[in-house]
Amino acid sequence: MLITGGTGSFGQAFVERLLSDSDQPERICIYSRDEYKQAVMREKLNNDRLRFFIGDVRDKERLRRAMGGVETVVHASALKRVEVGRYNPGEMVKTNVVGAMNVIEASQDAGVKRVVGLSTDKAYQPISAYGQSKALAESLFLAANDTVRSGSIKFNVTRYGNVSGSKGSVIPKWRELIEKGKPVTITDADCTRFWMTMYQAVNLVLDTITLPPGTLSIPELPAYRVGDLAEAMDAEVIYSGLSGWEKKHEGMCDGNTSDKARRMTVNELQNELKYI
Repeated sequence: MLITGGTGSFGQAFVERLLSDSDQPERICIYSRDEYKQAVMREKLNNDRLRFFIGDVRDKERLRRAMGGVETVVHASALKRVEVGRYNPGEMVKTNVVGAMNVIEASQDAGVKRVVGLSTDKAYQPISAYGQSKALAESLFLAANDTVRSGSIKFNVTRYGNVSGSKGSVIPKWRELIEKGKPVTITDADCTRFWMTMYQAVNLVLDTITLPPGTLSIPELPAYRVGDLAEAMDAEVIYSGLSGWEKKHEGMCDGNTSDKARRMTVNELQNELKYI
């Protein structure tokens, strides 16, 4: 198995789960650009089943070489920050769209059997460069099933929101500010977002690997009000106002939006935060 973006929050959790659950797959390849994170991960996990490849998803030939002998690819690599896409949309396209095309073509060339692309709720009715790039990546992965011989390789996609507590998400960022006695900045207290744990994210991807080709896996998740999360964390708040490239409410698909999902209470959020 190969995981692109394998040194990210999801990648590390996914690899640790594979190592703890069984002795299969025999070889787990971590593909990423960050040599330091790879060194830290190698030392931390210290397992002979792991193989580390320095590489960028923008480099199709490197992907093809890394996928030699691999049966399953989990594509977790992406540029994910909405504000980065605001000012660098071309870079989002190179990584999230061209990178997806490279993963698809390299997988086909290398004889991979299963590919799962990780997407985001921002790909549903997108208004940001990030969401637009991931929506196109979803289309590329799902359409790839029509370009191969039946049964030779299958492409599936998972779509979900930010994993609570993952690198770059609001919880670790707010905790750092709170520890320093500083206020947190939020756009609108009434914004809502989906709540998903890393455990759920890993399970979703593992399940999606086994599903028929062309599957878009979308979980049913609870949601929280951003102002309630700030209250649960006992944070002092500064309001900045909602930007034109950020949604007040997120959506997974028609009928599955964060303003309509089950709303988590402040007490429930406080309890969940204990485990993050």
